[in-house]
Amino acid sequence: MELLATISGATGSLALTLISFLVVLTVVVFIHELGHFWVGRLCGVGVTAFSIGFGRELFGWTDKHGTRWKIAAIPLGGYVKFVGDLNAASVPNQNQIQQMSAAERAVSFPHQNVAKRAAIVAAGPIANFILAIAIFAGFNYFSGRQVLEPRIEAVQAGSAAERAGFQPQDLILSIDGRRIETFADMQLLVSSSAGESLTFTVERGGQTVTLSAVPNFVERTTPFGKQRIGLLGVEASKDPAAIKRVSYSPLGALKAGVAETWNLIDRTLNFLRRLVMGWESADQLSGPIGIARASGTAFDVGGVYSLVSLIGFMSVSIGLINLFPIPLLDGGHLLFYAIEAIRGRPLSERAQEIGFRIGFAIVAMLMLFATWNDLVHLGTSFMDRGS
Repeated sequence: MELLATISGATGSLALTLISFLVVLTVVVFIHELGHFWVGRLCGVGVTAFSIGFGRELFGWTDKHGTRWKIAAIPLGGYVKFVGDLNAASVPNQNQIQQMSAAERAVSFPHQNVAKRAAIVAAGPIANFILAIAIFAGFNYFSGRQVLEPRIEAVQAGSAAERAGFQPQDLILSIDGRRIETFADMQLLVSSSAGESLTFTVERGGQTVTLSAVPNFVERTTPFGKQRIGLLGVEASKDPAAIKRVSYSPLGALKAGVAETWNLIDRTLNFLRRLVMGWESADQLSGPIGIARASGTAFDVGGVYSLVSLIGFMSVSIGLINLFPIPLLDGGHLLFYAIEAIRGRPLSERAQEIGFRIGFAIVAMLMLFATWNDLVHLGTSFMDRGS
């Protein structure tokens, strides 16, 4: 009976994880592709297909404009296929283009000017950022925020804070010139700056003091697996007066949503910078399995609220990744269009084909590497549970 209960619990947990994963990915992908679709329609471009997922069509319908809306078998992305596209990556169909009539050229994506094509391509990532801003702004407006002022209750022995000279009751005002309003603001900056020297401006006994600290590397377990972060070594104030409830007007909530979205972008870019510099480990990159685990954990811990928050986080990540200048991604297309605008003519068909092949190889390698990391983290997690 105990074994059956264990199996039943594991099966239920797996089902919850899969459902949560599909909800997160479907919403993020749908909004991304809707951005391409909507701006494409505004620009007068014909759309032949709007797909959530890849591979064999499971079900779908055709609207009055001739667009085939469909759900496909492999739920790991999606695409909008415009008139003149050869495939889901928007590679031009040269054979079809040469045989087009004047009416078909008018609605063909490859025949649009550079500005229209760039707007259509950029609309996907922009839609992801708008979704994230809307989610964060909605939470801020309807729920407000409970924040803790960045005042230090205690300094841990042997910590980076102790070495830097922090003292109890210090109030952190700024870090490297960036204003700090909450204890969470301080944690976000410190956690992404392990091993780097940070300049703190603190208020101590009515006076302003400047301190320099280098956060220690520590390993923490997150929904995405074990990750290395920076730790200062201070405890937040336990004084009830340090806790404040912040309410937002509609405009204030929107501004806060924009700020939260930008903070996520900034942290991601900072992580990539540190990764290139060798200050971060590549084993922190996560793929579909990691996203699935995080989705299941988010719903299990915080219900719909946490799952929607994760959608906002993932929407920022997907939007930013798609802007990387890698052929096959939106950023790669924008790079080609920028070159075309400078040269006055597009790259040759051969050059674009080589670029897309290189882009495909890079994306495939990154996906395989991230999936390998996920499997390693998953195996480590099982072993930790067993012990």
